[in-house]
Amino acid sequence: MEFIWLCGIFVAMLATLCLLLLLILTLSWWVFPIQIHKKLKRNGFQGPTPSFPLGNIEEMKRKNIIKSSLESSNLTHDIHSKVFPYFSSWQKLYGKVFVYWLGTEPFLYIADAEFLKKMSTEVMAKRWGKPNVFRNDRDPMFGSGLVMVEGNDWVRHRHIVAPAFNPLNLKVMASMMVESTNQMMNKWTNQINFGNHEIDVEKEIITIAGEIIAKTSFGVEDENAKEVFNKLRALQMTLFNTTRYVGVPFGKLFNVQKNLEAKKLGKEIDKLLLSIVEARKSSTKMNSKKDLLGLLLQENNHVDRLGKTLTSREVVDECKTFFFGGHETTALAITWTLLLLAMHEDWQNQLREEIKEVVGNNEIDITTLASLKKMKWVMNEVLRLYPPAPNVQRQAREDIRVDDVTVPNGTNMWIDVVAMHHDPELWGEDVNEFKPERFMDDVNGGCKHKMGYLPFGFGGRMCVGRNLTFMEYKIVLTILLSNFTFKVSPSYQHSPAIMLSLRPTHGLPLIVEPLN
Repeated sequence: MEFIWLCGIFVAMLATLCLLLLLILTLSWWVFPIQIHKKLKRNGFQGPTPSFPLGNIEEMKRKNIIKSSLESSNLTHDIHSKVFPYFSSWQKLYGKVFVYWLGTEPFLYIADAEFLKKMSTEVMAKRWGKPNVFRNDRDPMFGSGLVMVEGNDWVRHRHIVAPAFNPLNLKVMASMMVESTNQMMNKWTNQINFGNHEIDVEKEIITIAGEIIAKTSFGVEDENAKEVFNKLRALQMTLFNTTRYVGVPFGKLFNVQKNLEAKKLGKEIDKLLLSIVEARKSSTKMNSKKDLLGLLLQENNHVDRLGKTLTSREVVDECKTFFFGGHETTALAITWTLLLLAMHEDWQNQLREEIKEVVGNNEIDITTLASLKKMKWVMNEVLRLYPPAPNVQRQAREDIRVDDVTVPNGTNMWIDVVAMHHDPELWGEDVNEFKPERFMDDVNGGCKHKMGYLPFGFGGRMCVGRNLTFMEYKIVLTILLSNFTFKVSPSYQHSPAIMLSLRPTHGLPLIVEPLN
């Protein structure tokens, strides 16, 4: 009798637990999202109809599949409909500002420069947030690094990190970049001498950029650097090269293996970087190291009067941010540049002539590199056509009034950089043509709105390491163009795709010939 009574209690508790779980799922998957959807519509925002709990994810997947099946080998720079087919399609229906849903998370899509300007003038940099859904999803890769922190924590991180990128510190790093690039150049020369003229430039540039950032960030050139680099690349593939359900409550349960793999890689990377950080802290030579880690630790020691120091955990997260952001952005900018120069031999020759005039046979000096004006035009045009950071994400931390609509506190925002960089209303009918001369007399390339060109984000949260990117870009290109000519290989398939960054899906094989 007692056994039956205990069984009855167990069944009742189990039923209560199931009902509670069902209530939580009902509220989080349907009730709350529907309420938010109605509120956004009342505030004047339209968009594709979501189907909860997946929101618009299934429609986005379908449009991606259709895009893949229609993929063409045409080498066109009109890439928005290729990389974001769903946004391109929805823009035609709902305009340049609308709401779409990742699971139960609403996102305000923005490709309207004027709307973005009005919204950003209302908000201080530290009062912008990062969407919680992305902070959680990307935690193994960025942790609480500068790109993810917000509020006073962002101010504290920025205050400590920014001085590491001043011109005097960057000058010390230039020789490391020259050394690594020369090693790659020698490798290419040997390969060509053995009759292999086709080189996957993307793979090579990504590798060399990883080596450069390992030296300039941590002063390491050994197996530790390669291990961190390889694990970060593996983590990127795990997080972004898979079907995921970001924004769906309990969505990580849909792909348990991948999420466990990402978490494991994240912990392994943290352990490796923490050992590098702790070894540097305990080293008597800490202050003599002029890499980013050494400068970061020096700066961290000097500001503790205000309590503005970073913990070892936060230093590790900044190192991950340096490592990923520092090599990925630069490597892809150089990669897309080499493609465009291979397609436009006239500009390849113009840059080569400019290098001859400005640098000549002298050693590369970063002060001299500032005089490479045509190279700066080319870089700006490449960042317009193929922005390595194809979008910017923000989250409102207060209600934001823009004209007759209100963006509610907590709203996620997705700013489509690719769309604005390819908008004929902002750039003219030749928007999809490679024309570096746009930037000859105008830092915005003749764009009709200053918020229409965002290669490094906008406002106070612009990329803190952009000067490092500029320097590495000019050093690597100067060496390569002084020694090689480039043509597009017949095997190249033009298929730009988003994997956090904008990259060539099938690599970038080019035909490389020695200049002399």
